[in-house]
Amino acid sequence: MATSFLPEILTNIFLVLVVTAAMYAAKATDLEETKLSFYIHDISAFGNPKATVIPVAGITGKAWTFTQFGTVYVVDDNITKTPDPKSPQVGQFQGLYLTAALDGSRTFATASIVFTNKEYNGSTIQIQGTNKDPATEVAVVGGTGKFRYARGYATSKIYFLDIATQHSVVQLNVTVQTS
Repeated sequence: MATSFLPEILTNIFLVLVVTAAMYAAKATDLEETKLSFYIHDISAFGNPKATVIPVAGITGKAWTFTQFGTVYVVDDNITKTPDPKSPQVGQFQGLYLTAALDGSRTFATASIVFTNKEYNGSTIQIQGTNKDPATEVAVVGGTGKFRYARGYATSKIYFLDIATQHSVVQLNVTVQTS
């Protein structure tokens, strides 16, 4: 009578999976957590020569605004250590905003935090997700340099808003894990 090798093969596959999971769990404990807090300075006044957020696309015949579905913005905001725009610069917040909800209540953001300060100069953290003011949470989906293989989350809340000048300061808190 022929012997079945199926139980032995399944046992070996199971053991390989258990060993792989154990190695991954051991590696996961080696992750280093970094918490960062800084301020993004956003000037969205269209036509202002100092504007850092500019609409570049939208629905033909509709106003390109933050509440108009389909409006796309390019952003290049200064990031500072404190809410004061004259405080030490940490880097740039560069990416895209897209009004993604039909009712205009949410935007989708994908951006790089590009560090220029001494400690993290040249490194980046990539964030992505939908947000709804005044406070939100988005995913950290990657990074480069000191933040290579980063994962985590970022929370933001409006620290200052002047509707007349369309200037805002947003506090961004980032928690990342790297290997």
